[in-house]
Amino acid sequence: MRESRIKGIFKEIKKEWMLYLLLVPIVLWFALFVYKPMSGLIVAFKRFDAADGIFGSDFRGLTNFINLVVGINKEEFWAAFRNTFVISAYGLVFGFPIPIILALLFSELRSEGYRKIVQTITYLPHFLSEVTITGIVIMLVYSGERSTGVIAQMLYSLNIIPETNKIIDTANYFRPMYIITGIWKESGYNSIVYFAAIMGISPVMYEAIKVDGANKWQEIRYVTIPGMAPTLIIMIIMRIGRMLSVGYERVLLLYKPNTYITADVLSTLEQRLGIEQVGNQGLGSAIGIFNSVIGFALVMGANAISRQVSETSLW
Repeated sequence: MRESRIKGIFKEIKKEWMLYLLLVPIVLWFALFVYKPMSGLIVAFKRFDAADGIFGSDFRGLTNFINLVVGINKEEFWAAFRNTFVISAYGLVFGFPIPIILALLFSELRSEGYRKIVQTITYLPHFLSEVTITGIVIMLVYSGERSTGVIAQMLYSLNIIPETNKIIDTANYFRPMYIITGIWKESGYNSIVYFAAIMGISPVMYEAIKVDGANKWQEIRYVTIPGMAPTLIIMIIMRIGRMLSVGYERVLLLYKPNTYITADVLSTLEQRLGIEQVGNQGLGSAIGIFNSVIGFALVMGANAISRQVSETSLW
């Protein structure tokens, strides 16, 4: 049976050899750039010495993880963990619905030309680099010794913040600034998948509910939202899996020493310990493993819950 099965596999490969040939570059890419670098995870269990290399460095077992969780680095680690979780949670609560709302608005625009123009404008920030985006944000909220950007002046005039307060140098303002920047940059681009889901809903459904006398809000509630439900569930599961993966580029470009208390996240702590401080590469790698394990657990949990309460899941 085993020999016949192997012969069947080779027969299938011989029959569809062109398709398998196209698969080779992808397999090589994953092997070289995804799986091969995973051997470096062993650094998390060692005291890395550049002279001895990864495999020649002294083995430390779980010492790096213990130092992070309950040892000498526990304060900065748990502060970064808390900041990461809070920023991600705020981003999920306030940022996740915006692309959905944009997709609903795009679907209601009857002029195709106008819709394309609006979509292009909202997509544009995604294609700008983080340096460009953060530069624009800083220009809007800060200039010189005082916050004199356009947004800052508007907030001053509305008495929302004190006139002498520097937005970019104040810890309490970092999280809102980071989240709003992320919404502005990615919401338009993220709306593509939801807009595609809406376009995939059969027009017959809308015609049927109109015959029943439904208004526009009832169309959205009883046809559009249920039709988008599978896509929404998959996207929120993936978003939950990235709860602890706050990108360090925007944080590094926006935060200041005065804002470390609310801005320092796991990715920036990993960089600071693993790259900037010689001999702490093991700690940086341990943070990365911790982050990945928690993210995997969150995906598994969210997927299990989704499978129990609905018919949609990742697997």
